[in-house]
Amino acid sequence: MISLIGLPGSGKSTVGRQLARRLQLPYVDSDQVIERQLGCSIREYFEREGEARFRDVEEAVLDELTQTHTGVLSTGGGAVLRSVNREHLRARCQVVYLNSSPDELFRRLRHDVNRPLLQVADPLSRLRDLHAVRDPLYRETAHFIMETGRPSVATLVGMIVAQLERAGLLPLN
Repeated sequence: MISLIGLPGSGKSTVGRQLARRLQLPYVDSDQVIERQLGCSIREYFEREGEARFRDVEEAVLDELTQTHTGVLSTGGGAVLRSVNREHLRARCQVVYLNSSPDELFRRLRHDVNRPLLQVADPLSRLRDLHAVRDPLYRETAHFIMETGRPSVATLVGMIVAQLERAGLLPLN
């Protein structure tokens, strides 16, 4: 299994869907699985129950998915906050960290109202704080680090496939 990690807005879902299509593998987004289980949006659950309760649900879903899913998995941005999630992802998946700068993420997300951690007075400052805390955790978990910067989604998918091929994890085309 290939798992994508990174901050909110780094492209995990978009790149994950395209990567799965390119490799002809099933695709799953852990946040979508969580929302189906909860019967409401993550944002609603977060507001009602708090982050700790949400992280409990996320941990259970990731444990299940990393044991049963056989394709491409996109995770939530905070999936790496719990050491057990980092351990499961690293041991059970080929983990690709989509690294985006906080400034780039802010440009992408500044009008997005569906990301609970960014509903603050200064979202750019929040993204910088999230990056400072999470970047070392993403790096600890990842087998591959891709700088998202400016490449198109198709280019980024091609770069990931090339990395996986070079590592002997995919047949060479």
